[in-house]
Amino acid sequence: MRRAVWTGGLIAVLAAFTCVAHAQIGGKPISGGNPTPGTAQPDPPNLSDRITISGCLQPAPNRGTDTPDANTRSNTRFVLSDAQRVDRLPPGTGGSELSAKTSSRSYRLEGIDSQFSPFVNMKVEISGEVKSNSSAETSKPPILLVEFIQKTASTCQ
Repeated sequence: MRRAVWTGGLIAVLAAFTCVAHAQIGGKPISGGNPTPGTAQPDPPNLSDRITISGCLQPAPNRGTDTPDANTRSNTRFVLSDAQRVDRLPPGTGGSELSAKTSSRSYRLEGIDSQFSPFVNMKVEISGEVKSNSSAETSKPPILLVEFIQKTASTCQ
């Protein structure tokens, strides 16, 4: 009799733990959708348009009078000057016609302020995707959608 009570009690406790654990898991799993409804997600990077360059990160000279939100992507706030191509890329990247023909001493950097502001007036190495200029922007420096940035020297020379 005692054994039956203990066994019954053990089964009841295990059943309760199973119900609690199952209730914790709940919810509808996300499969292949936008995890933040109503927010546009960026396009995946085009690895063939990726390049690595080094240069001096500086605030853009023509920032305009309006102050855009520092948490939105912009290509008008920062530039990389004295840019030099670095031939250190992972296999399968940088092979597109656009990345091969893009060569400039200056690049407009696309990203958010917090990505660049710690590196202002420092020599940096940047990897990112080259974006093609529209026909109206051919006189402007090319745009680099920054994916990685690292400091290589504390000051620009």
